[in-house]
Amino acid sequence: MFFRTKYFYFLLLVIVTLNSCGEYQKVLKKPNTKAKYELAEKLYNEGDFKKANRLFEQIAPGYVGKPQGERVMFFFANSYFEIKDYNFAGYQFERFLKSYPKSDKASEAAFLGAKSYYMLSPRYSVDQTDTDKALTKLQLFINLYPESEYFAEANIMARELTTKKERKEFEVAKQFTKLGKSYILDYSISAIAALDNFISDNPGSIYREDALYLKIEATTNLAINSTENRKKERLEEAKIAYNNLFKYYPETKYAEVANELIEEVDEQLNNYSEQENLSK
Repeated sequence: MFFRTKYFYFLLLVIVTLNSCGEYQKVLKKPNTKAKYELAEKLYNEGDFKKANRLFEQIAPGYVGKPQGERVMFFFANSYFEIKDYNFAGYQFERFLKSYPKSDKASEAAFLGAKSYYMLSPRYSVDQTDTDKALTKLQLFINLYPESEYFAEANIMARELTTKKERKEFEVAKQFTKLGKSYILDYSISAIAALDNFISDNPGSIYREDALYLKIEATTNLAINSTENRKKERLEEAKIAYNNLFKYYPETKYAEVANELIEEVDEQLNNYSEQENLSK
C-alpha cells in the first residue's frame, strides 16, 4: 500500500511537471503578450527565475511606457540577479532607475544593482575595474538612501571592497620591498614611494601597521647600500620611519624585528657622529 501511494504521488508530480513545461513552451512560442506576462509573474513568484526571465525578456520592450512597465522591468532585472547573471542584472537595474527614478523600488534597485557589481569584483591580485564600479555604485546608494534597510549591508560590502583595493596596493609595495633586498636600489626607492602613497592615501587601512614596518625595511636597506654621499641622509630617514611605527603603534607586533634593523642604523649613525667629533 505504501509503495502504491508513493508511486501515485510520483506519477502525479511527473504529470504536473510535464503539463507545466508544456504550458511554458506553448506560451513562449505564442505572440500573446498578456499570457506571457501572467505566466512570467507566476513563475517569478514560484522562484523559477530562469523561465520567468526568458518571458520577461520577450515582453519587456512592449511594456515601456505602460502602467505595468515598472513592475515588468524590476522583475526582469531581478530575475537576472536571481540566476546569478550579474552583468545583465547590473545593466538592467541601471535601466530601471533611469526609467523610474521615483519608483518605490528605486532604493532596492539601486542596492541590487550595486550588489551585482560587487558580485563581479574579482580577487585582489587582478584588474579591479569591476571593484571600482561596485564601489562607485555602493557609495552612491549609501549617499542617496541612508534610511534604507540595505544601508548596513551596503557599508559592509563597501568596506570589504575598499580593503581588497588596499591589499592590492599594499602587495605591490611589499613586492618592491622584497625585491629591494637584491641590492638593486631602484626597487627600494620604488618601495618607499609606494609605501608613502599607501600610508597617506589609506589612513584607516588594516595594512597600515604593516606598511609602516615595511618602510623601515625599505629605508634601512636603501641607506645601508647607498654610496657615502647619500648614506647619512638615508640612515636618518630610516630612523624617522622607525620612530613613526612606534609613534602610531607603541605595542607593534613588529617591535623585535624593527629593533634589530634600527640597531644597525644607529651603529652607522654613531660612526658618523664620532667622525664629526674627531674632525672638530
